[in-house]
Amino acid sequence: MKKKIIRLVLLFFSIASYAQQDAQYTQYMYNTIVVNPAYAGSRQTMSIFALHRNQWVGVDGAPVTNSFSINTPFNESKLGLGLSFVNDKIGPSIENNISADFSYTVPVSEKYKMSFGLKASANLLNIDFTKLTYQPGDPNAYQDNIDNKFSPNIGIGFYLHSDNSYIGISAPNLIETEHFDKSATSSSTSHIATEKINYYLIAGYVFDLGANVKFKPSLQTKYVQGSPLQVDISANFMMNEKFVAGLAYRWSAAMSAMVGFQASDSWFIGYSYDFDTTEFAQYNSGSHEIFLRYELFNAYDKIISPRFF
Repeated sequence: MKKKIIRLVLLFFSIASYAQQDAQYTQYMYNTIVVNPAYAGSRQTMSIFALHRNQWVGVDGAPVTNSFSINTPFNESKLGLGLSFVNDKIGPSIENNISADFSYTVPVSEKYKMSFGLKASANLLNIDFTKLTYQPGDPNAYQDNIDNKFSPNIGIGFYLHSDNSYIGISAPNLIETEHFDKSATSSSTSHIATEKINYYLIAGYVFDLGANVKFKPSLQTKYVQGSPLQVDISANFMMNEKFVAGLAYRWSAAMSAMVGFQASDSWFIGYSYDFDTTEFAQYNSGSHEIFLRYELFNAYDKIISPRFF
């Protein structure tokens, strides 16, 4: 049965090739720098983040994503700097993306700050067509592989935040890029994959429910032309400044359970499990996502209680 499921994956890949989307995350609230460059330095300390996501376990060719990022304020100025790397595997394709992020923050009221961000990125795409199964007579059966196809990009973001709330909009890739096979001419229209612009809206608010309990609902929406609007809604509780637990829902796609633990002032670890709410659930064992965050504090900027976002 699992051998046959590859056809479903290839169907997914053919759709993604027409309107390719950025990598998907359940714990997006901790990985904001990947989609919004204005987040760089907003935690007021150097923050190092690593994430591994294994989607649709049991399905051959299902997405596997690895993400690493580091961001920090620049001394005590209004500038923030960040660097991120994302490795995304789907079926026969492997994408590697490295980005540099810059932010500038200005106060807009006694409580709120507005950050403006710019992202510069480089993308390398590899597609090994020998991993696909073709029908007899398929004209695409002998097309050349795509090897380290390089494409630069730029993105922007805006991030309004206070000590207990935030809202942001961003487009991490503003340049639409078409990837051709090696045999295609410059005037060819038979491109293999198109990188479409992904638009993001994020928001969250932290409620103090008591001396030892905080509640944070959050939202992320993603829009890309040619694909349905993706809406992620989550609700997390933090208890005793240490334990985090919550649920998330991806509209018409999946439910998720999330847990986290603030092991020390610097170390935070989190895990989530997704299970599909569609008919595709009968073909996979869910999705796993784990991350680790380390924050390097100086004597003057060490926070008393951990930030919830």
